[in-house]
Formats: sequence, C-alpha cells, structure tokens
Amino acid sequence: MSSPLLEVNGLKTYFPVRGGVFMTATAVCKAVDDVALEVGAGETLGLVGESGCGKSTLGRSIVRLLRPQAGSVVFDGTDLVKLGRRELKGVRRELQMIFQDPADSLNSRHSVAKILEEPYVVHKVGTEKDRKELVHALLAKVGLPETSLDRFPFEFSGGQRQRIGIARAIALDPKLVVCDEPVSALDVSIQSQILNLMLELQKDLGLSYLFISHDLAVVKHVSDRIAIMYLGKIVETAGADDVYERPKHPYTQALIAAIPAPDPTKRSGFQVLEGDVPSPIDPPTGCHFHPRCPHAEDRCRTEVPTLREVAAPGEQAHTVACHFDL
Repeated sequence: MSSPLLEVNGLKTYFPVRGGVFMTATAVCKAVDDVALEVGAGETLGLVGESGCGKSTLGRSIVRLLRPQAGSVVFDGTDLVKLGRRELKGVRRELQMIFQDPADSLNSRHSVAKILEEPYVVHKVGTEKDRKELVHALLAKVGLPETSLDRFPFEFSGGQRQRIGIARAIALDPKLVVCDEPVSALDVSIQSQILNLMLELQKDLGLSYLFISHDLAVVKHVSDRIAIMYLGKIVETAGADDVYERPKHPYTQALIAAIPAPDPTKRSGFQVLEGDVPSPIDPPTGCHFHPRCPHAEDRCRTEVPTLREVAAPGEQAHTVACHFDL
C-alpha cells in the first residue's frame, strides 16, 4: 500500500488565554488536541463537527497558517511542522486552501487579474505574457468569462467570488487543497454548482481534498471517507457510506439524527443531541463527550478513549474513540 499524501499525527494547536492587568496567560485553549488523520492521493476526506470543535484551526494548522505546539504534519514525505518560513514557500505550491468567505479572503482593492496573477509572481512562474495566458486559462477552468479580469471582488456574487477563490487555489497545480467550509456562505442552489465544479477539477487535475464542513449531507456528496471531530479530537473515521449507515460513536449518531429527513415519518433511530459543546479552555475529564452522551458510565468520566479499529476483516477501515460497542 502506498504512503498517504498527508499524514497528521499527534497534532496539538493551543492558544493562551490572557487576562489581568499585565495580560498574563491564565489558561490554555486546546483547539486541536492530539489529532491524527490521513489523506490519500486523489482522495477527499471530509471533516465534520459542530461549530467550535476545532475544524478550521486544524485546517489552518495543516497548511501552516498556524504553528502547532506538537505533533507532525507529513505532506508528501516532508514534515511541515519542522520547516521554517523560507522552506515552506516551496511547499505552498503543492498545498493550498479555499476559505469559507471569499469576500474576506480576496483583496477588494485588487482586480481579478491581479489576484490570479499573484501566485505566479510570488513563485516566479513564467514571463508576464505567460502569466496572462495562465490567468485566462484559470478563468476558463472555473467557468468565469474573460470580462471578469478587470473587475473587483465586490462586483461579483458570492458564488462567483468563490470561483475566483478556487481559481487562485489551483493556480500552481497543487496536490492537496484544504477546503474550509467552502460552500456554507452560499445559497443552496449555488452550493451544488460549486461542489460540482470542485469534483470536476479534482477529476481533471488529480487533486486531493480535506473538505471541512458542519453539514454531513454536503460532506457525504463529495467525500470518500469522513472524519468526525469533537472538541479538538477525532472521534470516528470511516467510509462516507459507513458513517451514514453504521455510525459507531454516540456523537456521530446524534449528528445523523439531526439531519432533516424528506419523509418526517422515517426516523434514524438515534437520539438527537442536546446541550452545547463544552469550552476547550476547560474540557471535561475522560471522554470529552460524556456530559452529553446518553450511554456515559463512570469509566467515561475518568478514562480518555483512543481510536480503535471496529471494522470486520475484509471491510473498509472504521475507527472509533469510544469505550463501548454501540
């Protein structure tokens, strides 16, 4: 079996919580706490969880927009955590990111032509004439007319702005794109267009995606495998169909139960989750999910569960961080 394109192990990204007159660190926010995951070449791994669980922080830590405190992010054989700023520049050609809100991630003072040419300028790709041709080709790939070049991001709709963001992300032919809620800010009718565009680009360019979202229905549509995240930790990973049909973790089961059903008479059979995500500044002891879990026992309050394999021999890998077989 070939090595994964991306392999994350023991990743921890903490933020100091400061207070008092001298703004000293009084606590630590454990946004990403000992995370492990893999993404294969040409694969899409969906990352799902409630708001505040650490999904976006994990994505930004992987592309080194944030520096983790511990762990490794091995991308194409290189541990990005160990790289300095200059060394990272070369890697960024092959590791890109699509942000949630293109209105914030695109410079409103720059024209589309300048935004899309910038990656080529930074990495010294081609002559000025070559770069103009590459920018025209990018627009065609994402379905925007050439008349877009002289316009500014605020002159476009949300879906069109996200197409510009996607074009910028694929400009340097990356191997992996981290997608941070790329359609959550868009109308439902536009979401499907952007998702189909991303699938087409993946097929044409051989891209791998880490697709971050809080919407399980969207993630299932685009993902080969899905990882479920809760309060800074991965609690379950499995094939996309397995997560829907055979969820093992109580949190995953609750997420499935919360998906609106076309037929209200048909229920998933799982209990809908109650309460809010605890604070990552003061997470519960033992299993972080135990205060909201209907199956919690004394062991759950004191012992942290680790990811273990629950798939039968010959089946696709399925791991869960739970003390019990549900």
